[in-house]
Amino acid sequence: MSNTENLNNKEAIDKLKSLVDEIKICLFCTNLKTDDGATCTPMSAIKVCDQGNIWFFSEKDSEKNRAIVADKKVQLFFSHPAKGSYLVVNGEAEIILDKAKIEELWTPVAKIWFKEGKDDPSISIIKVIPTNAYYWDTEGNQMINFFKMIASVATGTNLVTSTEGAISI
Repeated sequence: MSNTENLNNKEAIDKLKSLVDEIKICLFCTNLKTDDGATCTPMSAIKVCDQGNIWFFSEKDSEKNRAIVADKKVQLFFSHPAKGSYLVVNGEAEIILDKAKIEELWTPVAKIWFKEGKDDPSISIIKVIPTNAYYWDTEGNQMINFFKMIASVATGTNLVTSTEGAISI
């Protein structure tokens, strides 16, 4: 059984935060006009702020940053099949070089890519401002839903509960 919930404002931001926090890794796609997978790279979201923006670390001279300078329109595809959670975000990206923001967002894991830590001269931040988003979220874990599907076949009614909807910030 699927419910449609189109979310707005704080409710939308809360849903975006919960899905991004749960999934973390997305395919971050730039150069959308070419419509080929070569411009999509896996990236780890740092956080979703209270305004609904999604933040990433990136190297200043990366291909990703060059693509954003050429065209700021991006798509992010988050997927967690084990939990049945999916999210697609369309938005506009901008490159941030603010040391205070780097300090605020820094995590020890980022040192894997930026050997000199927060002061690494190659660090930049990508801020994605969502223009729209859509999500699919299944309640329960994969094993429980597997048994619900078997029961659904036996009873002829769908016992798997999911929610989907647009996120408007």
